[in-house]
Amino acid sequence: MKIEKTVNILNRRARFEYEIIEEVEAGMVLTGTEIKSLRSSKASITESFCQFIDGELYIINMMIDEYKLGTFYNHKTKRERKLLLHKKELQRLEKKLKDVGNTIIPLKLYINDKGKAKVLIALGRGKKLFDKRESIKDRENKRNLDRILKKS
Repeated sequence: MKIEKTVNILNRRARFEYEIIEEVEAGMVLTGTEIKSLRSSKASITESFCQFIDGELYIINMMIDEYKLGTFYNHKTKRERKLLLHKKELQRLEKKLKDVGNTIIPLKLYINDKGKAKVLIALGRGKKLFDKRESIKDRENKRNLDRILKKS
């Protein structure tokens, strides 16, 4: 089993589905087998979201596969994991979350230089269908432009 130095797990659908308003970096409370599994890039954040429970922020529906060499100490694959933020950041996010249509979603899960697991969360507002069509059109125009520049 190969353990990578840099772990970058992205939520590619998030920028397509949501209009990003603000980004915040948060730490996570993990068990030993979770961090070992995370270091071998066995995680997914595509269906996950963040929610306040008793004034604390939790990431819900994030999947970290069981550690292959873990015994009965292994963790549950989908459990609520607590996010670590300063109190003022939590209060600010909770206040902004009360606006209609806002939600907190994870964008990126990574391990920083010090070896700590971090998650980049964002306050976002869901896009409408016409906004998504606009994003697709911009992406196709950029791709065509790059193709034309590459030929010439």
